[in-house]
Amino acid sequence: MALPDNELANNAKLTALARALRDLHKQLIHVETQYFGAVGSPLEHLQLVANHPHFAWLQKLSGLMTQMDERLDEPEPVTVAEAGAYRKAIEALIGPSENGDAEFRAKYNTLLHDGTEIVMAHGAVRKLLADIAV
Repeated sequence: MALPDNELANNAKLTALARALRDLHKQLIHVETQYFGAVGSPLEHLQLVANHPHFAWLQKLSGLMTQMDERLDEPEPVTVAEAGAYRKAIEALIGPSENGDAEFRAKYNTLLHDGTEIVMAHGAVRKLLADIAV
């Protein structure tokens, strides 16, 4: 059974957004790791990112990314309402939502000024978010 164009578009938009969020997340971890210092092996680094308080603020973004990936793995197409809800949730973290997560946003905005890679990844996410109806 063929999916309607808007449902195909929602899945494609959310898939592209998930990729862009992974890049943003990777850049944030990279900069936070530099601030943290030596981390050892890749496994030790993963353990730190998952469990150390220094990286705990990123878990909100990690969790949202996981929810999106799990939703995209489902056979049912993403609805306009679901795509809009993901947009709102992401904007609550990275802006420009006025009702956002102030704690996350404070740390995020600090890092946003610390590296061009984060700025570029942020811009890519914002561009994709703008294409998703709210």
